[in-house]
Amino acid sequence: MTKPLWIPSQERIQKSNFTKYFSFLKNQYHLEFDSYEKLYPWSISDIPAFWESIWKFCDVKASTKYEKVMGSSKMPGTEWFRGAKFNFAQNLLRYRDDRVALISIGEDRPSGSLTYKDLYLSVAQCAQSLKKIGVKKGDRVVGFVPNVSEGVIAMLATSSIGAIWSSCSPDFGVTGILDRFGQIQPKVLFTADGYSYNGKKFDSLERVQEVTQEISSIQKIVVIPYIHSNPKLESLPQAVLWKNFLSLEAKEIAFEQLPFDHPLYILYSSGTTGVPKCLVHGQGGTLLQHLKELVLHTDLKREDRICYITTCGWMMWNWLVSSLAVGAAVVLTEGSSTYPDIAFRWKLIEQEQLTILGTSPKFISLCQNANIVPQKIADMASLRTLLSTGSPLSKECFEWVYKNVKKDLQLSSISGGTDIISCFMLGNPLLAVYPEEIQCRGLGMKVEAFDEEGKSIIGQKGELVCTAPFPSMPVYFWNDPEQKKYVSAYFQRYPNIWHHGDYVEITARGGLIVYGRSDATLNPGGVRIGTAEIYRQMESLPEIKDSIVVGQQWQNDIRVILFIVLQEGYRLTEELAAKIKKTIKGGASPRHVPAKILTVTDIPYTISGKKVELAVTRIIHNEPIQNKDALANPDSLEQFKNRPELQS
Repeated sequence: MTKPLWIPSQERIQKSNFTKYFSFLKNQYHLEFDSYEKLYPWSISDIPAFWESIWKFCDVKASTKYEKVMGSSKMPGTEWFRGAKFNFAQNLLRYRDDRVALISIGEDRPSGSLTYKDLYLSVAQCAQSLKKIGVKKGDRVVGFVPNVSEGVIAMLATSSIGAIWSSCSPDFGVTGILDRFGQIQPKVLFTADGYSYNGKKFDSLERVQEVTQEISSIQKIVVIPYIHSNPKLESLPQAVLWKNFLSLEAKEIAFEQLPFDHPLYILYSSGTTGVPKCLVHGQGGTLLQHLKELVLHTDLKREDRICYITTCGWMMWNWLVSSLAVGAAVVLTEGSSTYPDIAFRWKLIEQEQLTILGTSPKFISLCQNANIVPQKIADMASLRTLLSTGSPLSKECFEWVYKNVKKDLQLSSISGGTDIISCFMLGNPLLAVYPEEIQCRGLGMKVEAFDEEGKSIIGQKGELVCTAPFPSMPVYFWNDPEQKKYVSAYFQRYPNIWHHGDYVEITARGGLIVYGRSDATLNPGGVRIGTAEIYRQMESLPEIKDSIVVGQQWQNDIRVILFIVLQEGYRLTEELAAKIKKTIKGGASPRHVPAKILTVTDIPYTISGKKVELAVTRIIHNEPIQNKDALANPDSLEQFKNRPELQS
């Protein structure tokens, strides 16, 4: 039987927000729970009462009370908190004191901070300026910015008015920006003059000039000095510097009171196989889900300091910023996660006294392969929780964390996505951590695994579905008036059931193992296997730095092709190839063993850090790639073209 890697102490359980929530449910709803195992079934059986309890427990600030929590259970189209009027930004700016709200840390730049009082004042000044230039409810305002405090201020100012915020990372190319912002026709663009990455500075204004020539709706560009103290704006006639844009006389914010489903954010699908879909998320669903996940599942408190290594183009930025509603200190980091060295992010824990740090399996794996021992690099005393998302976290990475980071640590692998701007499955301060397993399904999320016949299964790999409505589903897709794209994306396979496109196993104890995308499924000999099952084996081999696996159409079947990046000093010998195949066969199955193992020097990733198997699959079949600008390293694709080894 698998042993837990961590069990929470009774002291930790008693101090948790969950324990306070149990008392709240007893007092307000006359419900008695003393464990998550008892609480979760109630949260998915009495869904209106559960979400109402989150609204009340997390003290959502509203000017008009809701008439009814939930309308029909039809998906899509469920109506939530009918009649309520409130404002997302107002809930994030409920504190106006001298506690630290934001800390910004960039490459080769001194760190800066803002108190909650400073943050409120800056948002008031920015919001007033947006109103002066005619921004109103429903208009789009976009950010092409590094992960800095000005981006947070601009977002909060936008949402305070009832306008819609959208952002992407400054390392996007012109096509990538146009494919996103060009669809939503923004009125205002916030941009930095440039950004830093891996010790180098990159200009942004040249790309901004090209973008504004193509998007005629942009009336004003607000430039944040980042790589220059006084950027030159001659090439951008509609541009103004950040400091000159702010209305310094503004002291208060007139928060627009809005219905639950009023659009807050526009996020984008990865766009690796075509123009990205524009997912519109509502203010209420985003707020409630984030409060539930941060307050209960992450156990975030006012005295905490939380950091997630992310860019403004990934939904984890939106998730992180919602921590302001709890009154915690939010630490923003910009630049490469391995600059000036791979140890830097671990040193931040001691430097900033972080209690919660979020990262990715890729970063943990990099540290593992580099033989980094974080607990020898810095004092880990403050760190209570380590979060990981972006792809499945392997058993080896789980074990590495507890051996090298900290023994008394809640390691929360979490999984959800841009589609829901939140998580289906998360960590839990009440539960033990087992290797390879996400601790639990999120409260209020009726997550199941379906077999081929659409039946719910336990202890077996199946399709991840959600069989009951939840408030953070997109309110709609942009430019999809008849909801054809929306229904096709999530409800085509199982009507009225959300089909996510991941393979997942729900264990007998209620944990979850994610096996990767089911649309990246390989079918050698008609047997369905997930690519993540092969990656899990690759991560156990010290010779392998990275890998990507795809299916090649071959002789009326599919054969498995594994591309690997070798660690320095290794080469692909017959002995190593045999070792790889033996490891995959023993750890997965004979069906998982690749027909070909080929070396490359780089693996293609999206800007948000996901491997792009579909793009590689297209290339090896001589099919065009429609949107290379979604990739962080598009040049890497050249290595996969016309490989003679794949013709035999």
